[in-house]
Amino acid sequence: MIASTQTNHPLAGSKTGAKAQTPTEFATTKLKSAGLRITQPRLAILAALGKREQPTSIEQLHEDLGAGACDLVTVYRCMSAFEEIGLVRRAFFHNGTALYEINLGQPTRYHVVCKATDRVEELDAETSAELNRTLRQIEDKLRARGYSDLGHIVEFFGVAPQGGRIGTAVSAPQAR
Repeated sequence: MIASTQTNHPLAGSKTGAKAQTPTEFATTKLKSAGLRITQPRLAILAALGKREQPTSIEQLHEDLGAGACDLVTVYRCMSAFEEIGLVRRAFFHNGTALYEINLGQPTRYHVVCKATDRVEELDAETSAELNRTLRQIEDKLRARGYSDLGHIVEFFGVAPQGGRIGTAVSAPQAR
């Protein structure tokens, strides 16, 4: 295993003065600040997640890694650790499959899934911003009641209108 202070992996990146962080640098900084080691399997999983434009299942992510990168149990453990520190977000497919996407500090992306076709569409920016404002208000009310460490998962499911689009379409993950 590679210690968090050293790695020779090409995706590990290097920190430079005023230069903006690359996605890998952001992720490794987040791992280090949470006290997690930077390992080859973690870097490989982060690189595979970074290539995905839509949420993906752990099984699909494991397939993307290819033979020998790491076993399926390692992917599950890493995704659990990544979710705990906020490096990935979990979403759900309408059949209950957990899907994950990398969280590099960008605004939360919300999706609507067509139950008839399994097509996944990302909500447009205006609708997402409105939803974020409402969710922040609800979280503020819950904090006022004494709740802490709040989070949420929001996914929409319905039958899409013929030819109608709500946002940006992304291909549906393979259901297993």
